[in-house]
Amino acid sequence: MSRAEGAAASLPGPTFSFGFNLGKVPDQGEDSDPILRDGPDLGLVAVFDGMGGAGGTVYETPEGRRTGAYLASRIARDVVERRMLELLEPDWNLNGEAAAEDLRGSVQEALRERLTELNAPPSGLRSRLLRALPTTMAVAALQRTQPGGATWACHLLWAGDSRAYVFEPEGARQLTTDDLRDPGDALANLRHDSVVSNAMSADTDFHVNYRRIELRAPFLVACATDGCFGYVNTPMHFEHLVLGHLQQARTSKAWSAALQTEISSVTGDDAAMSLMGVGASLQEFQELFAPRVAELEQQFIGPLDQLEDEVSRAERELEDLRERRLATTTAIWSRYKVGYERYLQPAGDPDDGATGSAEATAAPRASSVAVPDGESDPATTDPAAEDSEETP
Repeated sequence: MSRAEGAAASLPGPTFSFGFNLGKVPDQGEDSDPILRDGPDLGLVAVFDGMGGAGGTVYETPEGRRTGAYLASRIARDVVERRMLELLEPDWNLNGEAAAEDLRGSVQEALRERLTELNAPPSGLRSRLLRALPTTMAVAALQRTQPGGATWACHLLWAGDSRAYVFEPEGARQLTTDDLRDPGDALANLRHDSVVSNAMSADTDFHVNYRRIELRAPFLVACATDGCFGYVNTPMHFEHLVLGHLQQARTSKAWSAALQTEISSVTGDDAAMSLMGVGASLQEFQELFAPRVAELEQQFIGPLDQLEDEVSRAERELEDLRERRLATTTAIWSRYKVGYERYLQPAGDPDDGATGSAEATAAPRASSVAVPDGESDPATTDPAAEDSEETP
């Protein structure tokens, strides 16, 4: 075996991969199946999220009624996979800017052709939020820079808010920037849902972002739609979700199944992910990431989850206090309202005995006795007036 062959054997390329597509409604999920392709010196992962809000228009197709979002993600996926397999070669570096423009033009042309085939009448509703066949895209294309080497060029191409990540022994790194009308960092975007500002579609202009970085194996690279990362408490929780299940998995298939189960339990959206391990086996990745998982749990997840538990307890106690307050207020009011509504009772109300008695007692004080003209009533004589008379 030559030295180069020995180096290639000691520094493997992609060693395993998995992908999944979870639809909230069976056979109606608007994310497409992910892209997963690899070779000794190449790797390709990608996801596509049909935008159900902007692309909610329903079309009649041979397969049945489908939303524009459902159709768009699948059209874009097929075009991107075909074009990237032609553009991505091990023998020369990918021209990323040219590839981004190639994908933009190819996808837009395919979406426009499909829209024409659907023969849909123009919508009477005008809104900047409505688009024809809209979808996001996130692609990570890998090229080894030298045969058998540890350094990989990672070409990132995206439109919308689907993301690419790399997981290194030191931590997770987000590789793409969300295209949002009101952009923020990853935590801010979890807290505030903003409108996507740039997405692939048949009837609006869009662009494909491009970025190139270099990665050193071993690493995990992943693409995910927002149904995977958009419903966890923090970005740290997403990293822990991915790496925590890695530690417990015996196979990549088991790892994928565990991720699908947990994501399905928390997400409120369709969710798709594609993940690839480069430069190490599953067992080696478990060893590499064990310290990071422990660090996450001790420094980030543990303190946050403890505080979350305290907040939950306080909220339960507050809810109990509110229920007690309501019950106590109702009971005290029941006692108080007897007197408060004393004069609001209808005349002759059988429950108004106390009121009738009081009125009967007060009646004599309100009566008067007739007195002949010229005489005064002794009971009404003013003592002060008598004292003021002069003595002869």
